Amino acid sequence: MSNIMPAPFARQLYYHMARIRQFENRVVTLVDDNEIAGVCHEYTGQEAVAVGICGALAASDIVTSTHRGHGHTLAKGGDVGRMFAELLARTTGYNQGRGGSMHIADVGLGIFGANGIVGAGTPIACGAAHKFKAARENRVAVSFFGDGAINQGVVHEAMNLAAIWQLPVIFVCENNQYAISTPLKEVTVLAPHVRAQSYGMPSVAVDGMDVEAVYHAAIAATERARSGEGPTFIECLTYRYFGHYTGERHMKMNYRSQDELESWKLKDPIKNWATRMLESGFCTQEDIEAVDVEVAAEIERGVEFARNSPHPNPADALDCMYAVSYPNTPAWGVES
Repeated sequence: MSNIMPAPFARQLYYHMARIRQFENRVVTLVDDNEIAGVCHEYTGQEAVAVGICGALAASDIVTSTHRGHGHTLAKGGDVGRMFAELLARTTGYNQGRGGSMHIADVGLGIFGANGIVGAGTPIACGAAHKFKAARENRVAVSFFGDGAINQGVVHEAMNLAAIWQLPVIFVCENNQYAISTPLKEVTVLAPHVRAQSYGMPSVAVDGMDVEAVYHAAIAATERARSGEGPTFIECLTYRYFGHYTGERHMKMNYRSQDELESWKLKDPIKNWATRMLESGFCTQEDIEAVDVEVAAEIERGVEFARNSPHPNPADALDCMYAVSYPNTPAWGVES
């Protein structure tokens, strides 16, 4: 552990990773109990990426997320109760229960939304970054996407634009080795960070299971962006401990070997960070256990908040579906 990292900040990183892990564990039980309709895409195992990146951001910076986006939202400051409420389709959720897992957003917190379309957050981040640059705002946009997005045309178009216009944007590729069940090595010859170099931007690969390594890469990228030096590409080598989505637990799919899974579990970002904090004298085992208890209580309060929140009124089903404030256009259903 770097001796320049303050102990309180190191403990904060642990708290945020533990919070994401416990949130996702609770989501699985709620899906299995049919309290959450459909399925969710778990972030378990990848916590160091979201926490390391967002730990380097200011409150005014923004992120665009993915279908596997719970971790990004929580790391950027998302409220556990409102997250659960959205997943349980309650009116107190971030999108009033209309968006569900893949569309959680809070513009006020700089969370410009998760996205079920692979790679679709990259041009949104570029748009925000373009606005920041034009308005001379000292702000940064981050776009998270998976290795499965690296062959999407829109991702390459976004990187090209960011490089040409020197936008303050950071592209974060969470390479968890598989696009659903397809290994990246079967569909791409060069590593994602190597491909990004062709656009003329600084590009690095880091250990995505090490929150400190991710954090330092993000600090360097944000400093570059704020100084007007343009975009950076960060490839975070990571791993999801469960399937592509919650339903896969019951499908007996075998595209990953048990040996592979166990080898990655030895790199668990939360357990290893706790060990490093203990070895550095930053905390005691009792401190770590106290954080785990605190997070567990927060998760349960969030679930109860969601359960006690009202269901949407069917009469309001069409609200928020159509724009009603376009210039020179009458409101929906109103004759001119």
